[in-house]
Amino acid sequence: MENLHDKRKVYEKSQLIESEIKQNPIEQFRDWFLDASESSEVSEANAMAVSTVEEDGCPRTRMVLLKAYTHEGFIFYTNYDSRKGKAIESTHKACLHFFWPNLERQIIIKAELEKIAENLSDGYFHSRPKGSQLGAAVSPQSQVIPNKEFLEKKLKELEKQYENSEVPRPANWGGYIAKPYEIEFWQGRPNRLHDRIIYQLEDLDWKISRLAP
Repeated sequence: MENLHDKRKVYEKSQLIESEIKQNPIEQFRDWFLDASESSEVSEANAMAVSTVEEDGCPRTRMVLLKAYTHEGFIFYTNYDSRKGKAIESTHKACLHFFWPNLERQIIIKAELEKIAENLSDGYFHSRPKGSQLGAAVSPQSQVIPNKEFLEKKLKELEKQYENSEVPRPANWGGYIAKPYEIEFWQGRPNRLHDRIIYQLEDLDWKISRLAP
């Protein structure tokens, strides 16, 4: 057994106090996201973990890229027939998690999910590089396939088929918007007395509380 007891660091880069936070969590997210985006120490500020609950009751987590956010929520794209897509269609809920270790910050978002309008999915799909469009069309995401060559052969076939034409967006591929009802902001602090500020939606208003670390 490898002993990891001494694997720790001191968190002291910033603090999160009530007198300085925004009253709306989307505005607070925007401030932190801009900090992460502008930091030379963060390579992909929009990388987030998306956790869903599957039929066996066990959560499943994977990394996804946030593609947009609005006052309503957070938008990402996926294959609707994937494991995450099926879990979302079953529960209509997910937890999003951003972790920016170099800023000593994380954000946990509990949300209700729904599909975005098809024209918005069309617009984003056709803004992607053609190789990414073909990849989305080729992959039966989360399904068992015989081997790697299965996908490579299918990709070559589609490359030839759409060599001189637009790739249609697959009907089972598109965007979700995650509409938050709870957002927690975590800022690392010395002596493990971390700052945790949680926003909870109550009757269209956001209640703000501090949680013990």
